[in-house]
Amino acid sequence: MPISDDQHYIDNDIENAERDQLWNKLTESRRPKILAHIDAILPRFSPSERFLLYALSILLAVGTAFLLVSLNKETTVETPKNGGTLTEGLVGTPRFINPVLAISDTDRDLTALIYSGLMRPTPEGDIVPDLAKSFSISDDGLTYTFILRDDITFHDNTPVTSADVSFTVRLAQTPDIKSPKRADWEGVRVEEVDEKTIQFTLARPYAPFIENTTIGILPMHLWKDVSPDEFPFFSLNTRPIGSGPYQLDSMQSDGAGLARRYTLKAFKNFSLGRPLLNSIRLLFYTNEESLISALKNGSIEGAPGISPSDFSIIDVKNVSVVETTLPRTFAVFLNQNKAGIFSDNAVRAALDVSLDKKSIIDEVLGGFGVPLNGPIPPGVLVTSDRNGNIVEKDLEITKNDRLEIAAEILNKAGWERNEESGIWEKDGAPLSFSIKTASTPELALTAEKVVETWGALGAEVSLEIFATNDLNTSVIRPREYQALLFGEIVGRTLDLFAFWHSSQRSDPGLNLAIYTNSDADKLLSEARIETERDIREDKYAEFGEIVVEDIPAIFLYAPKFIYVVPDNLKGIRLGALTTPAERFLNVHEWHTETERVWNIFQ
Repeated sequence: MPISDDQHYIDNDIENAERDQLWNKLTESRRPKILAHIDAILPRFSPSERFLLYALSILLAVGTAFLLVSLNKETTVETPKNGGTLTEGLVGTPRFINPVLAISDTDRDLTALIYSGLMRPTPEGDIVPDLAKSFSISDDGLTYTFILRDDITFHDNTPVTSADVSFTVRLAQTPDIKSPKRADWEGVRVEEVDEKTIQFTLARPYAPFIENTTIGILPMHLWKDVSPDEFPFFSLNTRPIGSGPYQLDSMQSDGAGLARRYTLKAFKNFSLGRPLLNSIRLLFYTNEESLISALKNGSIEGAPGISPSDFSIIDVKNVSVVETTLPRTFAVFLNQNKAGIFSDNAVRAALDVSLDKKSIIDEVLGGFGVPLNGPIPPGVLVTSDRNGNIVEKDLEITKNDRLEIAAEILNKAGWERNEESGIWEKDGAPLSFSIKTASTPELALTAEKVVETWGALGAEVSLEIFATNDLNTSVIRPREYQALLFGEIVGRTLDLFAFWHSSQRSDPGLNLAIYTNSDADKLLSEARIETERDIREDKYAEFGEIVVEDIPAIFLYAPKFIYVVPDNLKGIRLGALTTPAERFLNVHEWHTETERVWNIFQ
């Protein structure tokens, strides 16, 4: 049946109405009822009431946001994550990136990053397993047995075995190799028990031997065909492959073939876990002046071992300074065999008390040092409560007060001051002697300050300065000095035998004060064979107290290591550094990137 025009219009009207209704539903406000209610009552509020409502609403929103941020901090923790690069500058050029040959600071820096040993020192002074999974020491202290980890490899993915360890040690023992580590391994017998077990047998007990096992291990499969004559010239000395936390990524040289930059990348199979920093770049400079310039212009982010004199001129943003006291003892060693006046305890005591050691540190080291009055620098004795060698009192005594106290000591001991010369005399002999030292700026300036003070006291003191090599060959080795201003690197293991035992008074011993004391000798002999660290350190502390009382040397200071690093570099822990390279002991924990994770995943 045909549809009429009227019916057609009616149907269109119905469709339009339904469409409008649907559109209204789709576009109608869906605000919560509470907001609609607020809109309804808001016009009833006065302007002041509306202002108060708005202010309270803002405070509520801010408070809620703060609560959420606080809750996030309470339920999550910031943890390091992989990423970032560190760019450091060094003075010098590496030649032997090889644990058997490394002799310079640049050599040792790269060796510390690229190689790993059976054991690894920690910044806290402990020795922990690295390539080794475990170790044991025989009851007689002669045999050390190490078991290697199962999954350790070199950077070329070749497994590390006991053969590699044995090969490295035997290289260090080979006279033709001329390794600076040879003395550490002299007389040690090496045995490969099996592929994962290595054993060392000593001729006599020596507690610090465990430190020797931190030597980096060379990959035998790459070095075994290299003769001793070719050894120092082999290409792997500058393009090394080890098993340490970082592996070589790239190297850039100048026209003369000298390395100008090394880029290292994290080694994912490092025994203690993949390092957090993705890469480390090391740039090399000819002197500290150019190093400081690079630090200022942003070419590098960090620099180790900055001298105090240069540190004072550094004005660089976004860097921090990390410092630690070096295990080194600087002193004036008194040779009683060459100057009889030093056998008088009053002379030694007067010379000691007259010196304002803190003032010397401020003037010579820019304050970066710790005054000493004994042979053991701070931070070396970790477990012992007895560490009376550090000067902790009388630092505020004035210079004049010190001179008066020293003069009183000499007076009481029968010394008299010559009215014409102003020099102290006793039995016709003047208080006169010479000091010899090296030409390095810090030592020479320290010597000048010491001579100036002792001259003011009334001692006739002359100063002789030598080039370091000349000082060693013509002065130190033959013991041709009355007083010697020099430094001793005590080291982390604190084996003081060579420095103070009476058997070491002549070369090649290092007893520069020609010191003799039977009680001290006994403690030194016992300490070096004691494997229990706390007992060993107590013996060294007791030894230190004897030396402080005897005053065989005028102890001055232990310098500090100054390390400039970028502000965002975290995780650095510096302990007692024997060499600057030991700043990298926990390099695998250094990081610049962090993230927040839920506590339950931490």
